[in-house]
Amino acid sequence: MSEAFNSVLKVEYVHRHTFRTRTEARIRIATWITDFCNTRRPHSVCGFKSPIDYEREYRATLAEGMAA
Repeated sequence: MSEAFNSVLKVEYVHRHTFRTRTEARIRIATWITDFCNTRRPHSVCGFKSPIDYEREYRATLAEGMAA
């Protein structure tokens, strides 16, 4: 799974941008991961939902199961 993530990161972000320094690259890549990849980009492993949406639905399902 990590190999697939690294591939997506390189294809969708790194190869499309030019960074002046390693620090800038680290900051912009971290921002891409937290602001886009985890919150908006659909993932096939999560049923084509973002990881954040998938977790919310999973936790809601757990809460419903505990309430029953």
